[in-house]
Amino acid sequence: MYSFFVNPSQIQGNTIYITGSDVKHIKNVLRMKVGEELSVRNGVDEKEYRCAVEALEEEQIVCSLRFVKEEGVELSSKVYLFQGLPKADKMELIVQKAVELGVWEVIPVSAKRAVVKLDEKKAKVKRERWQTIAESAAKQSKRSIVPQVKEVMTMKEAIRYAAGMEIRLIPYELAKGMQKTKDIISALKKEQSIAIFIGPEGGFEESEIKEATESGIVPVTMGKRILRTETAGLTMLAWIMYQLEE
Repeated sequence: MYSFFVNPSQIQGNTIYITGSDVKHIKNVLRMKVGEELSVRNGVDEKEYRCAVEALEEEQIVCSLRFVKEEGVELSSKVYLFQGLPKADKMELIVQKAVELGVWEVIPVSAKRAVVKLDEKKAKVKRERWQTIAESAAKQSKRSIVPQVKEVMTMKEAIRYAAGMEIRLIPYELAKGMQKTKDIISALKKEQSIAIFIGPEGGFEESEIKEATESGIVPVTMGKRILRTETAGLTMLAWIMYQLEE
């Protein structure tokens, strides 16, 4: 079943209005017909609105509500991925898969070893592209909300942003003790906020690790092998999802 996001104001009693780019997609790509069923979410709560197409108008799709499904699909904790900017288009893959795995927010981090350097204009364009990918992935994976891709932050800004989060981890190649990592993951509880810091290609510099640990962020190992930046964050998210999934 196809899934779409609308603003809460577009849900009016038993009538739901779909607008924007989804209108052309529904009419011209999916070629949906009157009477066909689709799923709508408002991006605020975990309700799923099952409805049927009632009218295919030029600027909106009018749907009639059939029933509301209130079973939650989100993880019981909010997980924040602080991702060092990778090369090429790797960030697109990271955002897409992180959303599928249940991330709450993705925060791009301009770490010292990041090859990619974005000025304000490029960062704005990239962020808009990443946010579009996040929305598409949220639709595909039937998420209740569209995770936000935040503005690019420096490492200092990212550490400050994560300051109030309860669990803060930074995979580091010199960290030892896989049992420690396992213990932390297995001890995760509902309603916690979890921050994961992933370095770019080449990892974080020692000074960044030092700054992070002095702020209370815990270095952990992910095993004996060195993972690529696009693999490390998704692996951590998969472990967390496995622990928190009900």
